[in-house]
Amino acid sequence: MTGFNDQVIEEFRRTKGKLGGMFEGWELVLLTTTGAKSGRRRTNPLGYLEIDGKTVVVASNMGAPAHPGWYHNIRHDQRVTIETGTESYEAIAAVPPSAERDVLFAKIVAEEPGFAEYQAKTTRVLPVVILHRIDDRVRGMGDFLVEVHEWLREELKTLRVGIDDLVAERADSLVMENSLRAHCVSFCEALAKHHTGEDRGAFPMLAQRFPALAPALTKLGEDHVVVAESQKRIRELVEGYVHGESDPVRLRDDFEALASRLEAHFAYEEETVVTALNVTAPAPDFG
Repeated sequence: MTGFNDQVIEEFRRTKGKLGGMFEGWELVLLTTTGAKSGRRRTNPLGYLEIDGKTVVVASNMGAPAHPGWYHNIRHDQRVTIETGTESYEAIAAVPPSAERDVLFAKIVAEEPGFAEYQAKTTRVLPVVILHRIDDRVRGMGDFLVEVHEWLREELKTLRVGIDDLVAERADSLVMENSLRAHCVSFCEALAKHHTGEDRGAFPMLAQRFPALAPALTKLGEDHVVVAESQKRIRELVEGYVHGESDPVRLRDDFEALASRLEAHFAYEEETVVTALNVTAPAPDFG
């Protein structure tokens, strides 16, 4: 099969996707994945369909009892390259949840009945994979996530200025303390709401569609627990702050530890999940 695939790949690239022989008239793409074990780039010619505006492929393996190698690869690294014969582009491979998969598979079978025959040959459920083109999208949920992070970063700056003013005694202490408490409450509530939404909504959805993200999502969830503990401590220090009795330097040191942890958390989250979020859902429109 390796030698056969190599011949098909060579002909596909040479003829710009216009294959002859047994593949004449077929709609094929070349899917390049990263080997789950080897880490090497692997290319496979695959039949594809356009269903409801989505490019989909089926991990049929011609009805064999095991999933094809490329499907195992995308479960470890969802980033792929697609060649159509006339262009090459980067994409992200998503595994839809079972209900969505069933709807897609029914539409696939309606267009290509051969996939029903492959399904009948095996007890495994043939996976359907959606190939989302990365550079062909509108403003997505990942972009919205970055915007939320930018707002939170600005709030961190405001809190830092307020705490520095307390340490330096640059203004009326009572005014500063009240202003700092108000900003702290606003920030803490917004951050808690943001993280709760991710833990209950975005992260489970991403874990289901992009299995390769599971380790990163686990780490992000663990970060949320640590951040919540630090956040609680900062809020207690701010709300219990009494001028002339409380230690502003301790408050600043604890806050800087939380701020550094949050900055690292935001950066890691943006690095790992923004692309997947962008291809999964559009950003909310608040009018």
